[in-house]
Amino acid sequence: MSRVVWPEDVTAERSALVPVPLSSRRYKERGYNQSERLARTLGTYWSLPVLDDALLRARHTQTQTRLTPGERLRNVSGAFRPADSARKTLRGAHVIVVDDVVTTAATLNACAAALCEGGARIVSFVTFGRAPALGDRW
Repeated sequence: MSRVVWPEDVTAERSALVPVPLSSRRYKERGYNQSERLARTLGTYWSLPVLDDALLRARHTQTQTRLTPGERLRNVSGAFRPADSARKTLRGAHVIVVDDVVTTAATLNACAAALCEGGARIVSFVTFGRAPALGDRW
């Protein structure tokens, strides 16, 4: 992930990394947030701060692993919101959402919508891996 080559304008203007937040229930089960750990490591490589409190999980969602693309969209709809305390930091910023795996990008898009609602101007994504979605062609 740290070797991703970004266009020069993106590298120049990106201002922070935002990990996808876990619900408190899932955090208690796992004991850590894998997206936050990835973001912290990337932040070191890219010399970017990690805003682990800019995006909040508004509600618990079921795991996406066995859901269809439409079910995934409904599952994460409204699941994220910007933190009021982060609105000043987000205003006009180019932030990068960090997640472990992307399948349909439903979670990433829901996070981006919340960050834009909070004032972010541009939202980019970086993920560790890509899982095949139902209906993907090989």
